[in-house]
Order: sequence, then C-alpha cells, then structure tokens
Amino acid sequence: MNFLKKVPTQILPLAEAQLSLSNKSALHTSAVCCRVQSGRYRITVKRDRPLTYEMANPPHFIGHRKSWNSWNTSTLKDALRPSQTAIEDVFIRKFVTGTWHALVCSEIIIKRQHNTIRIAAIIRQAISPRKMYFLIGYTEELLSYWMQCPVTLEFQTVADKKDVVFKYI
Repeated sequence: MNFLKKVPTQILPLAEAQLSLSNKSALHTSAVCCRVQSGRYRITVKRDRPLTYEMANPPHFIGHRKSWNSWNTSTLKDALRPSQTAIEDVFIRKFVTGTWHALVCSEIIIKRQHNTIRIAAIIRQAISPRKMYFLIGYTEELLSYWMQCPVTLEFQTVADKKDVVFKYI
C-alpha cells in the first residue's frame, strides 16, 4: 500500500474500494467444471417434492430428452432483436401466470413463428368453462395488442395438479 501514499487524499477512498473489489473478483478456489449444480432440484428428506417431466430432467438434457421453453430465431448470429425477445418472453410468462393465477401446472412454452406467437401450457380445471373461455380471449386480446402480432393460446387441461407429477424427490 505504499503507492497509495502518493495519491491525493480525495482519490484515496475510491482507490481502496477499487483495489478491494479487484482482489475479491480475481480469486477462484475451484475448477469451473467441478460443481454442476445449476438448474437441479435438491432431494428432500421425506422425498415429497413433486417434479414435472420438464423439471425432472437436468439442464444437460435440453435438446435430447427436454425441449427449450422459448422457440425463436432471434438469438442467432446477427439477429435483429435478441434482447427484446427475451424481455417479451419474461413479460408473457408473468402475465399468463398472473392472469391464470394458481391454475398453471407446467412451464409456459412460447413458440414464435414468423409474426405469430403461440403459448402452450397445462392448466387445472378449477374454474368453469365459461370463465376459462373468457380468460383465453382476454389473454389473447391483450397480448396481441401489446406484442403487435397475433397471439394464440394452446392450453391443455388436467383435473388435478397431481396428474402432471412425473416423480417425487
């Protein structure tokens, strides 16, 4: 820290902060491939946590046994709008889970084809068909207006949430 004595006192707190941040971020204690934990679910003691088929497959099976949750071509090289598409997908998922509160039993799959967006999910049969058709029309209409393209919902219904459980961990 002898080099900090020559620095004017106004810059001293900033220099110490940058020095401490750079030391902490450069320290790595384990190999990168040593711990493959991301996207996996921890096994419970009683083995009572329900997992769907999508949740039961680890991330390295994407493309083999598991599919992507967003189908689009905007992330290809020299694509026009990759960040906008990702933000729109997050918005669509939050809007659908909020509109269909406590009814969505699986992941929400978003498929983009040309200027059409198709949204697929599995929902519970906890409301009357009349309310369900209203919510379908409401969701399609608002998302079509906000996304400026046709939006189609492709929902499958199940009687109970336990019908989509693949295994317990």
